[in-house]
Amino acid sequence: MPNQFVVPQFIDAEDQIFGPITARQFIILMIAGLLEFGLFKLLSFVAFLLVGVPIVIIAGTLAFAKVNGQVFHFFILNIIQTFKKPKLRVWYKVYTDSELKIYMKQAPPELPKVQPRKEPISVSRLNELSLVVNTGGIYKPEE
Repeated sequence: MPNQFVVPQFIDAEDQIFGPITARQFIILMIAGLLEFGLFKLLSFVAFLLVGVPIVIIAGTLAFAKVNGQVFHFFILNIIQTFKKPKLRVWYKVYTDSELKIYMKQAPPELPKVQPRKEPISVSRLNELSLVVNTGGIYKPEE
């Protein structure tokens, strides 16, 4: 009886720690909560609302939003990397007329010499060689 192994089915699913909340979401919400608590203690209530509400919205978006099946902070990182790269790659090498004349006067480079191919071993010769190997050299083919 062959060995049977359990193959994991949902390898892209994150582990959930509190109901439907994953560890990543919990950490994001915990940091946002601590930041909100600090702001509540340090600022007046109006200033707290002006600063705290955007923080809650950003933390909720980072924790729960997904774009095309990937978490939001990976989506943001991909956007940043895309904007850093050039959109168009062009090689601006322009030859002058004098350079073109020099290249045209040069002799073309020599092509490497082609090694002659060995003829494939015929079936009868192959049978003889296999018989020599199988008999340990006792069989001597007629040459």
